[in-house]
Formats: sequence, structure tokens, C-alpha cells
Amino acid sequence: MTAPAHLLAKSPAERLKAGRPLTLAGVPDGAEGLVVADLARAVAASKNPPAIALAVVCRDGPRMATLARALGFFAPDIEVLEFPAWDCLPYDRVSPHPAVVAQRVMTLARLSRIVGREHPAVLLTTVNAILQRVSERTVIAKQSLSVAPGNVAPMAGIIQWLELNGFNRAATVREAGDYALRGGIVDLFAPGMDAPVRLDFFGDTLESIRSFDPETQRTTSELRTLDLVPVTEFTLTGETIRAFRTGYVAEFGAAAPDDALYEAVSEGRRHAGMEHWLPLFHRRMETLFDYLPATPLPSSRSPRKPRMSGSRRSPIIIRRARTRSTKTAAARRTSRYRRTGSISPKANGANAWRLRRSRA
Repeated sequence: MTAPAHLLAKSPAERLKAGRPLTLAGVPDGAEGLVVADLARAVAASKNPPAIALAVVCRDGPRMATLARALGFFAPDIEVLEFPAWDCLPYDRVSPHPAVVAQRVMTLARLSRIVGREHPAVLLTTVNAILQRVSERTVIAKQSLSVAPGNVAPMAGIIQWLELNGFNRAATVREAGDYALRGGIVDLFAPGMDAPVRLDFFGDTLESIRSFDPETQRTTSELRTLDLVPVTEFTLTGETIRAFRTGYVAEFGAAAPDDALYEAVSEGRRHAGMEHWLPLFHRRMETLFDYLPATPLPSSRSPRKPRMSGSRRSPIIIRRARTRSTKTAAARRTSRYRRTGSISPKANGANAWRLRRSRA
């Protein structure tokens, strides 16, 4: 006997409709990776799929990291891009950690250059990350640098690019964001790479790109190309400095003589916490949604009225199954009807309740 058509189980991907939210309730803890992977494959297999199959908005950083590990285990064929939030409070006097900023810029740079891909890709982010505006897509795309052996790439030009985009000069490269000079050799540790690389120049020609062990300084492998992204979300150029000075004076008036931030930016120096004033360095800011045209947006929580401000995309909402103990439910019902009536349990179960108004 065949079950009715409306009772047959359907894939959540078959229920995706443009302009309609889709709620997946009762997803057990730890199974979000399987659900997201199936949805990503289904979206990527559809007609005219977007470059990013899904953009998943997690509650916080730990949940995003957990989902990234689950996707790496259940779906190693899906590329995962992470866009974390800053690890500091807004307008704090400290800058976000360089590793966090590098991860954000690397993801933005890849999103700005993505046109299409053969395998599905998923973007993971958090609520705090999507609430913060970022630089324009065109600005991020221009800041990236690609080099390959045999290309004419003056060493002075690459050093200038490293200085403008937040790399720190050091005696020996140890951490991401460092670079060192030794004659006609430039050692640098680019964000997102497992090991630093060594650029060997002959005049203005780049001869070779080799990765090496930072402890032993020995070469491990040769690279055919190298894609570099900034380690900061803005660069201190003449244009950005002028924009900051104009915006700062328009918002707060003339700067005081002891204003360390205004003085540092005017001189082209970096100052702790200057990343929080990012809107003053750019005349126009965008959101992460501007990097994701026509991409479904799953969420790890279900709001009462799912909506995306400034967007017509259809969100997909994945809600966890909630468990509530009998004592907690009884306490809440008792508190609610404490003044208006009495509560007594039915005989057919401890979780069933009958409300009876008390009479004077």
C-alpha cells in the first residue's frame, strides 16, 4: 500500500521557493552539518546556481567553528569560507586580532572575485559579523595581489604593497602577517597559508616562489603562483587619509592637539583601535549581503518574523529542537496563572495540565 503523496518525505531542497522562508524545526544537535551539506549540494545542482550555494548565519563564533568542523567531516567536497566577527567591543581602544582580520579579508577577497565554481561552496558567518559593514567589493578586489615565477614584479613594488596592506617587517618570519628582507629575497607569511613563502628575485623578475619551514628555514615545496590579500580591512593611502580627516572634522569638529588617533592617521601611521573608525576611511560601506547576490541564507535560530533587511532573498531557517523539563514547564505555568487561577495535573499524564479558575 502506497502512502498519500502529502505524507511522503521530501527533501528540504524541494521545498525551497523564491520569496518564501523555509523553517526546518527539530534538527538535533550535531546534525546541522548534514542538513547544510544536502541543501548546498541541491542548490549547486539547480539551474543557474549562485557561486556560493549557501550562506549560514550562526549564533556566535563557537557554533560557527562547530559547524565548520561538521562540514569538514560530513562533506569534505564542499568548500567552506568563514567570516568571523571581531574579537573586541565596538570602538574599543584595541584592534581586533590580526588572525581574525586576515580571515575576514581573505574571505571578502575570495567572494569579490568569485564568478562560478565547479563544486558547491558554503559561507559561514555570525550574527555580529553580518551586522557590521565592510569595505566595498570593488575596493577589496583591487587590494589583492597575484604573482607567479617568471613575471616582472619589482621587489620595491611588492614591499610597498606589503607595507600598505598591514604586513609587519620582522627580522625572521614567524607568524602570519610578517615579512623579512634578505638581499634579493623576500620572506613573508601570507594569511590563510600553512607555511611562509620565499620570493627569490633576479633584478625585477621573480624567479621562484618556495614555501619553507619557519623553524628550520628549509625549503619544503615550490609554488606556481601566489595570491596575496591584505591583513587589514583598509589601507593608509593619500585618498583614505584625506577621507578620514574630512570625515573626522565633520563629525567631531577640529581635532585637539593631543588627539593621538588623528595625528597618527595624518602621518600615515597605524594606531591601536583605528579599525573601529572604518567608515571614515571610505565614502561608502557595504554589507556582507552585497557580496552574495542571489544566495540562500540559512540561520541557526528562528526569529518570529524572518526577514532580511534591504534584501529580497528567501531565508532558510534551521531551528534546534528544544527540550524542557517537566519541572520547568510546571514552574512557568504556575507563575503565569498564580493570580488568576489554580493549576492541577490531569490523570492521563504529568505534562498535561488543566486550568481552572478559582471562585471567590
